[in-house]
Amino acid sequence: MEWIQTSHTLLKQNLPQRDPQAHKGDFGKVLIVSGSHGYAGAPALAALAALRTGSGLIYVTVPECIYPVVAGKLLEPMVFGYPAEGDGFSALAIPKILDRLASCDACLIGPGLGRTSVVFQLVQTVLRESTVPVVVDADGLNVLAGHIDILREATCPIVLTPHWGEFLRLTNGLSSEDRQMDARNLAEETGCIVLLKGHQTLITDGKTGYWNGTGNPGMATGGSGDVLGGIIVSLIGQKVPPLVAAACGAWVHGAAGDICARKIGECGMTPSDLIQAVPRLFK
Repeated sequence: MEWIQTSHTLLKQNLPQRDPQAHKGDFGKVLIVSGSHGYAGAPALAALAALRTGSGLIYVTVPECIYPVVAGKLLEPMVFGYPAEGDGFSALAIPKILDRLASCDACLIGPGLGRTSVVFQLVQTVLRESTVPVVVDADGLNVLAGHIDILREATCPIVLTPHWGEFLRLTNGLSSEDRQMDARNLAEETGCIVLLKGHQTLITDGKTGYWNGTGNPGMATGGSGDVLGGIIVSLIGQKVPPLVAAACGAWVHGAAGDICARKIGECGMTPSDLIQAVPRLFK
């Protein structure tokens, strides 16, 4: 399989032109299912990244225990607090999240959710019921460790965004020590699009592969992955095909990091800095 380098050209070729007569509903309705006690930043970062990537409507569902904090961070995205139990969602939140999902074009699930049995039930149900593409990140991946049969049984397009540790948990520690082969094998085994994070991030559906050359070590900080998830779900919501959206999202994320490195240096750049740089890449 040939591996194609991501690029600004790939983004420009696949991002739909904006009709002068368009309204907010034409630029994608995305749902972000995220957050738990102590992890209120994850939904905010993902939502702001989706906003800066061009989403028209962004719905953020969080456990009601962190609703005031997340709602206070977000002006443009719409935040909904759903039933909580302990530090995160309760099972009562699941049907409410599914109702919200029914009107959306794409979903991001996982950042900061925690690893409870309810989170496992939530992720499993979303993947089973969704009719739109779902990006699974962070704790959405962690709760699926040992249960990748759930991925094979899903009927919606799925984008998995593991870093190396999450990849090893998903595969029970199996690795060929060849990242390209590992990413391809996971994509073939699950039927999902795999975005394997790291130096030269890899993106593949098992048939077509992309590698990303943007980015730098300054991006290795908590919250950076939440930004990437928000970028990808936004592009999918704007009707970019999921594989290409993941490839373009990796390029945008890394290129934003490179802008920040040139402007303020690698040491001390934050995920919020990345978000502020994103719109420059869509000129």
